Amino acid sequence: METTLTTGANVLTPTVQTWSLDKAHAKLGFNVTHMLVSEVHGSFKTFEAKITSEGEGFENANIELSADINSINTDNTDRDNHLKNADFFEATKFPTLTFKSTSIDKVADNKYILKGELTMLGITKSVTLNVLGIIGTHPFNKKTIAGFKATGTIKRADFNLGSSVPGMIVSDKVEITANAEFIKD
Repeated sequence: METTLTTGANVLTPTVQTWSLDKAHAKLGFNVTHMLVSEVHGSFKTFEAKITSEGEGFENANIELSADINSINTDNTDRDNHLKNADFFEATKFPTLTFKSTSIDKVADNKYILKGELTMLGITKSVTLNVLGIIGTHPFNKKTIAGFKATGTIKRADFNLGSSVPGMIVSDKVEITANAEFIKD
């Protein structure tokens, strides 16, 4: 897929790159503190992500992600079911969370600041993530691949997520970690 821009007599043709998620090498996780002491780790087992970028780098990339709330997994079925109900995610009414990037800025070699809009429970808020990103060639199939680790923090209260559950029971602060490999189409 190519995009053509015309400027006067010159025609510039930046190449639009499409990157597909390698689901076998991807995880979308989160971490909260329970009762001010222990950490509870969880993930979404079902999610999709895609990247489109102009040129070879990711500075002008568009990143889109969606996760199925019903795929939440904390290794405890009772807790998972509680997270899906109206006390937290209300999965029957809001079955998906989404993220759409608004900017990605390179701040150092392989380091980026990713900003975007996260939507949960029908509420959209701006979030900022730190990203480590590396492009290379897969040693076996010789395809161009990119690996990313994105980390950041959101507040439950910003999304009205579990608003009836006090912060001393489940921290308001939710740490996000996404690890993913993408294959250039």
